[in-house]
Amino acid sequence: MHDSAAARRLEARAAATLAPHTLMQRAGLGVARLAAAIAPHAGTVSVLAGPGNNGGDGFEASLHLLQPGRDLCVWFLGDAARLPADAVTSLQRARAAGVRVEAWSESSAAALNARSAGIDHLVIDALLGRGLGRPAEGRIAGAIEAINRSGAQVLAVDLPSGLPADTGAIATGAACVRADATLALLSLAPGLFTAHGRDAAGRIWWDDLAVSVRDKPPVAWLNAPQPGTATPLQRRHAQHKGSFGDVRVVGGAASMTGAALLAGRAALRAGAGRVYVHLLDPQAPRLDTSSPELMFGGPLEGAQLGPQTTALAGCGGGSDIAQVLPLLIEQAVRLVLDADALNAIATQPAWQDALRERGQLGLATVLTPHPLEAARLLDPHAPSVSGVQRDRLEAARQLAERYAAVVVLKGSGTVIAAPGQTPWINPTGNAALAVPGSGDVLAGWLAGLWSPQPGHLDAALSAARQAVFRHGQLAERLQPDGRALPASQLAAAIGSPADPP
Repeated sequence: MHDSAAARRLEARAAATLAPHTLMQRAGLGVARLAAAIAPHAGTVSVLAGPGNNGGDGFEASLHLLQPGRDLCVWFLGDAARLPADAVTSLQRARAAGVRVEAWSESSAAALNARSAGIDHLVIDALLGRGLGRPAEGRIAGAIEAINRSGAQVLAVDLPSGLPADTGAIATGAACVRADATLALLSLAPGLFTAHGRDAAGRIWWDDLAVSVRDKPPVAWLNAPQPGTATPLQRRHAQHKGSFGDVRVVGGAASMTGAALLAGRAALRAGAGRVYVHLLDPQAPRLDTSSPELMFGGPLEGAQLGPQTTALAGCGGGSDIAQVLPLLIEQAVRLVLDADALNAIATQPAWQDALRERGQLGLATVLTPHPLEAARLLDPHAPSVSGVQRDRLEAARQLAERYAAVVVLKGSGTVIAAPGQTPWINPTGNAALAVPGSGDVLAGWLAGLWSPQPGHLDAALSAARQAVFRHGQLAERLQPDGRALPASQLAAAIGSPADPP
């Protein structure tokens, strides 16, 4: 994925090596082909073309969508005298071919809505793409709202108009197209996959326009399954439970023991050899009847934190987790910190320093904050969730560098970052995960996947990437419509046929 500045450089470099107008012709053809694929029976097609090259892509697409029996109209929101040269050429080509091009006016919104009544109607959003660095306003904002009210199927060209390309963070009250599908052109924008991007973009397709972008450093990678990562299916006959490491879950203060048990169950099903749960509530039962394989330990000791043990702290830990954090930060060779552990660390500068020292000593740590926890870690005195959400990539990068740790910034388009490395944005998951306990399951899953692997930071990053991807993928398969999925059901399905490695 490339940010807007890099995308402009890629486009300029490609245009310099090709015949004039080539990229726009390729883009228009790609849009038309996808339109035909997703709406093959659309008898009515409306193209809303903006004042820049995104509008030119729309003009070019209209050439290929013009056919007998189809009601095709292009509404133009711009000034032909001020269009870029390529867009002017495409506008002239469209008009010469007989495409009906009309200026957008006050009555156009009603006309667009009327076209959607009782017929198959496809709207192509070619208003802005990456061409706006501020919220849409005026006629463009009105056209965006008209698209959203039309009820038609919507295909966005390059980017849903109004969506910030680099962050995906739509300002409160700002207009943004809600597309059913988006065709990204040349390179992928990070904003398509995180913050509000997933909701705005719909299903995302990519056309590289026959231009290689591999030699340009990305600002983020798209997370994907990793070949060669250890999973339970790759176990050898001669191995035994001790071959796959131990996970020790520390959490479960009074009234919150379920969080620690969910994490323990997930670690077991993810492949840890043995899982111990150290509950912070002394009155809680030391048995999980749904997972009797879980073992329960007493007060944690440094001897239990050796190189084959992955410690997971914070799940339902409440304020009691502070009692054990100094020991874990100092002595755990592998450490995953979640939830209340992160909140406690945010209040203690000495523990923050100790986390950085762990990284300098080669001890691997993974932090799994949601946006509020991330905001507290970045600024405990004035935490700003909106600040984190405005640029999730940057927030994750800052956390990874500040704490010398792998960071899993949860949310729509979870970001996985590590010190000195390009971050990853995860494409899987849906609203089914917006339930209590899903983060505990993710933390346990991560710990269980890391347990059989080496203890260094690269292995921690690998486990984090795999856990996040499969956590979201499993939710999609169990609850594809995004309805709430109880975390206990998610944990129980790890390793089932619904969860292929």
